[in-house]
Amino acid sequence: MQITPYQVIAPVISLVAIVYAWGLVFRQKKTIWEGALWTGFWLAIAVIAIFPYVLDFLTFATGFKDRQNALLITFLGILSFIIFGLIVRIEELEQRQTRLTRSMALRDAGLDKGKENDEGIVGKNTSN
Repeated sequence: MQITPYQVIAPVISLVAIVYAWGLVFRQKKTIWEGALWTGFWLAIAVIAIFPYVLDFLTFATGFKDRQNALLITFLGILSFIIFGLIVRIEELEQRQTRLTRSMALRDAGLDKGKENDEGIVGKNTSN
């Protein structure tokens, strides 16, 4: 088996990307789940670069004739799943922002009596 430059460069780039992702996880800028997904993605890239014949299993499993088509369709599916997850997260963040904005507006208007405000004081108007 002849080693190509791609078979050397792709795993090195993959290793750098994995180390970078886990550095973000340890600095608490990313979640462990995101680090694991990033690791899985880049490990797949490295394995495919080093052992291109693993794509034969993918072509068999997906039913496509060519390796390229099987790889393309598989990664499009994975990317679609990731985008769906991002959309769900964005919607959750929008809902949190809406709730926060509403509670701040009610607190500033003095209409939050009986509820706990940010300082933990119950029923006391702090906007005097």
